[in-house]
Amino acid sequence: MATDLRLILTVQAVRALGYGFGSVLLGTTLAASGLSAGEVGLVFAAIIAGMAAGSLVVGRYADRVGRRRTYLGLLAVMGLAGAAFALTDAVWLLVLAALTGTLSTDSNESGPMTTLEQSMLAGTAPGGRTRAFGRYNAVAYLAGAAGALLAALPGAIRHTWAWAPAEQRWLLAFPILAAGAMLVAARLSDTVELSATGAPAAVGAPAASDATAAAVGAISPAVRRLAALFALDAFAGGFIVQAFIVFWFGRAFGASTQTMGVVFFTVGLLQAGSSILAGRLAGRIGLLPTMVFTHIPSNVLLCLIPVAGSLPVAIGLLLARATLSQMDVPARQAYVVSVVDPASRTAAAAYTNSARYLGRPAGAALAGSVMGGVGLAAPFLLAGGLKIVYDLALWVSFRSMAIRPD
Repeated sequence: MATDLRLILTVQAVRALGYGFGSVLLGTTLAASGLSAGEVGLVFAAIIAGMAAGSLVVGRYADRVGRRRTYLGLLAVMGLAGAAFALTDAVWLLVLAALTGTLSTDSNESGPMTTLEQSMLAGTAPGGRTRAFGRYNAVAYLAGAAGALLAALPGAIRHTWAWAPAEQRWLLAFPILAAGAMLVAARLSDTVELSATGAPAAVGAPAASDATAAAVGAISPAVRRLAALFALDAFAGGFIVQAFIVFWFGRAFGASTQTMGVVFFTVGLLQAGSSILAGRLAGRIGLLPTMVFTHIPSNVLLCLIPVAGSLPVAIGLLLARATLSQMDVPARQAYVVSVVDPASRTAAAAYTNSARYLGRPAGAALAGSVMGGVGLAAPFLLAGGLKIVYDLALWVSFRSMAIRPD
């Protein structure tokens, strides 16, 4: 898997760079497109729905079609979807492109390609699996942060040269990035496939049989419980999405967009470092303890942010939280593929990823109402409290299924 791991990380870097770049330009171009707030909301809802549905489709059929072939197909569709956003303002086309599930508003997304990558990374030897997931997430955070910074270039170029393309046209970077990623993904070996026996394939082994692939649809009770808990965590996270935090810091302390841009770039760097550290920590104390015992203190810090007395203190708490808040991600991904047999890994990743994306929008939709009806601090306190409930429930439910350290 060593060569395949490098190839997957390279594709992840290219995708995250595009998602970081596109997430900034997407908001700008939709705001300038003349679409109504309802139409823009429909597009974003379609992106989220597409990622959830796409993950389920991949979970059901990717091992039958072939992981590498599905991977290449998804990358090609990503290029086409990006081109649609670059070339048209027609709502029905934008919604159709969004529903493919290959676009994202986050650099470290959980759509169909992440589901597929998780199932392929699960083929890493148990001794290095969590560290592989740590590197995988670190690459996404770093490349996404770089992409967000690059998103400032189109405006700067257009300010200097009026004849430069409009910002919307710069989304044509997606087909270019997709083509490059496809060239890399095409070099993946047969080891990333699932063999007809349900185990990771040896080089030259046949693809999964229909019977084996059909077994992917069977979701174990443990995975269902994990998905329900992950949905609760994602619902809580919806209260404090990045856009809301930027808004809150502006309302509470008058923080400028430039200040928050630097803050979130720093957040990305801290999250990348913590992802690497999470892999090492899980190797010492285990996957479940890493998930729970790093997440609880991060959520205590989250609850403290709204009671900070000044902007520097609030930013300090946010950055401190960033060093811990995502350490559970590589441990969570490794845990999901470790509690099921190899033939069920793609389905397990798909099911849990979809649950997270279905849970998150509800929290985001309620954040404004909670803040208006209860108070400015309410979304932070509610998010932190619910996340701590999730941590404790996860520990109580799965401590008997703790995976031994790598």
